[in-house]
Amino acid sequence: MLVRTIADLEQLGRIRFPADQSFRSARFFTADDSLGFSYNENAVKAGTDLVVWLKHHWEANYIISGAGEVTDLTTGERWLLEAGVLYVVGPNDRHRLHLTEDECHLSIFHPPLKGDERFDEDGAYEASGPVPATDRRMFVKRVDELRRVGFEQVSKDGKLRTLALLDEADDVGFCMSDMRLEAGAEAEFHGARQAIHIVSGEGAVRDVAGGESAEVGPSTAFAAGEGEQRVLRAETSMHVLNVVSYA
Repeated sequence: MLVRTIADLEQLGRIRFPADQSFRSARFFTADDSLGFSYNENAVKAGTDLVVWLKHHWEANYIISGAGEVTDLTTGERWLLEAGVLYVVGPNDRHRLHLTEDECHLSIFHPPLKGDERFDEDGAYEASGPVPATDRRMFVKRVDELRRVGFEQVSKDGKLRTLALLDEADDVGFCMSDMRLEAGAEAEFHGARQAIHIVSGEGAVRDVAGGESAEVGPSTAFAAGEGEQRVLRAETSMHVLNVVSYA
């Protein structure tokens, strides 16, 4: 069963600094993991100001903590960033990221990154697969707004709440959900290639077929391939993010 922690990534050489020492990128899953996407947990220092233009990828960024703003450098439109905001950029979106507080976010890429990339002079990563052909522009979603308009699904016992952030209609190569589990709740993951990232809380994940289990906590992730089934049981209240490939 594939489970990874920050300590595991240090041993694997997957802690990278794509811009400078103010930007730490922990690369949990890469193209070699064959999930159909890659993702990083990024920690960025206050005062960081970056111009980014991901010419060859879709990237979804979920803000876990901190604050700042992102600006579309084509239109001048700006969005405030804080915990629970998701902003999505693609090949058409030259943008600026400015942080006013130390910040942590999860970045998911399609096509998946190899894991050793650094920004070039345009703020892009080199192509790692077929470049998305699209005329779509960057967009932003907020967890609080989606929840308020009724997008959240609640289990019968009320202990598991799932909020879809991205689905196939968004056409970025993967789906993404924000999940909240109360202590004692269980969530099953199967049927597609996917990764589950623990934002907060403590629990245990079990491989249904093999019976193997592992303790999981903040900044820990586990994966499920096609035909595999994982069950996550929350020992405390948990916040997790689930990314599923459909490409």
